Amino acid sequence: MAEQRQVGKTGEAVPVEKESVMQVAVVTFDGFNELDSFIAAALINRCRRDGLTAFITTPTPVVTSMSGVEVTGQRPMEFVEEADAVLIGSGIKTRDVVADDRLISMLSLDPARQLIGSQCSGALVLARLGLLGGMPVCTDRTSRPFVEACDVTVLNTAFHAEGNIATAGGCLASQYLATWVITRTLGEDAARDVIDYVAPVGENRETVERALRTVRAGEYVARAM
Repeated sequence: MAEQRQVGKTGEAVPVEKESVMQVAVVTFDGFNELDSFIAAALINRCRRDGLTAFITTPTPVVTSMSGVEVTGQRPMEFVEEADAVLIGSGIKTRDVVADDRLISMLSLDPARQLIGSQCSGALVLARLGLLGGMPVCTDRTSRPFVEACDVTVLNTAFHAEGNIATAGGCLASQYLATWVITRTLGEDAARDVIDYVAPVGENRETVERALRTVRAGEYVARAM
């Protein structure tokens, strides 16, 4: 079992007691993109025995994906306040979400004590919450003009993190958000094990190294800026 860790003030993983449980809220709105929510949640939940668990977190008991898949939420939106990490997924109704003061008020997030990440159009939510503070973001091609309209710089990369906030662009970049969360909470070895397990057969090494390299590069660029 990997040594359990938690996020320290310096942004590095530090050891915690074995009985400690870290929880991740994967915020999933109506019209969500399945790849965004399910990939991140599934990868993180490979670490449940090490004390890191992800929950699909929804504003209503049932939400329907952009492809018509109905999903029952595992946690209500109030759960985001107690979660150690919060990942905000994308979807075809994100602009409706950011225009809904009631929904936005449910997202009481604190980057001083939580890891916070967004996937694709989820960057619009971070902007609406005022969490970016001039930080550039990653998003998908469709969402890019709407994010830029919020006076936010969009990078032409898949992953970018500064401190306890990270963004990813492109559906399959959800693996990088999961890698980031696992690395920051349990350490790089735990992330390596998870990505190696789910990698396509015969492509394990390159898949693992790409994921870790992308996360390292995204954080390195932030330090260099």
